[in-house]
Amino acid sequence: MTVIAGRYRLLDVLAEGATGTVWRALDETLAHEVALKELRAPAGLPADEAPLLYARLERGARAAARISHPSVVRVHGVATEDGRPWVVMELVRGLSLAETLEAGGPLPPPEAARVGAEVLSALRAARGAGVPHAGVDPGHVLLANDGRVVVTGFGTGAGTGFGAGAVTPGEGRPDEAAELRTVGTLLDAAVGGRRGALASVIGRLLDEQAGAALTTDQAERELRRAAPGGTPRAAGASARAGSGAPARPKSGGGGHEGPRGGGPAPAPAPAGARPPRRPARPRRGPVLAAGLIGALLIAGALTYHLVRDGEPGTGPGPGGVTSTAPAGPGPTGTGDGSATPPR
Repeated sequence: MTVIAGRYRLLDVLAEGATGTVWRALDETLAHEVALKELRAPAGLPADEAPLLYARLERGARAAARISHPSVVRVHGVATEDGRPWVVMELVRGLSLAETLEAGGPLPPPEAARVGAEVLSALRAARGAGVPHAGVDPGHVLLANDGRVVVTGFGTGAGTGFGAGAVTPGEGRPDEAAELRTVGTLLDAAVGGRRGALASVIGRLLDEQAGAALTTDQAERELRRAAPGGTPRAAGASARAGSGAPARPKSGGGGHEGPRGGGPAPAPAPAGARPPRRPARPRRGPVLAAGLIGALLIAGALTYHLVRDGEPGTGPGPGGVTSTAPAGPGPTGTGDGSATPPR
């Protein structure tokens, strides 16, 4: 196995083009795998111009190393072997968008929106680092196995070739509008022309509607709303937010619930109005006093009847019936109500 710069052992070819090859390699110093991009001068290039080309590509690779973003392939450095630069990069495991489209056909619009949003985020970071990329196409976009969307080709060209799409220091830089049109073309290819929910944003990226062009930030927001798990503003939410109307409390969350019988909940009181006064409860003092007086009257009546029943001539008669007839003399009586035996 060939070892480059005494450190990188070449394992197998990942991609190959007219002006270079991308290898999977083992960094024997750090004991982990990397992608190693071998740069070759195009066939027919005069020998005295090759060193100038290599120097320019090396400057571009070192400039790309300044970009730090999860959706931009990480450039670790540049190694030199036989006067040619080899670019040491992060090894991204996955397929390119071009390979994915060829194998499985167009992406669903939500997934294409996710890819487009990450590509725009990567391009903004690269532009901020001074290394814009004007030629992004499906071959530059990697769909990693870990779910990331990674853009390649900064500084040294495409993943399988060099020059196309690359902007190295000192060269003319594309403006933002040209960059956005490139992303619009990328998205149109990703959905196979069936734009669906992305029709508006793709049309505005391609500047098909006069005066409706998007900025990078606007386009990224639109795409993230359309991506899986996006959170577009609900219809009418902005109107409610600006109306000043109080939000309805959630059931069980400490707010007041409506009647359980299914009837409409009472309308909220106008802002600033005093809460309605509760009806006064009856006082307990007078009620208790009236109850006590009634009890005393009943007790007095019962006592009166008991005392009266204990007087002479007012005992219970036959069968338990109380007699109220006055006692008087009788054939066997003594006049005092007591009985005497016959003589």
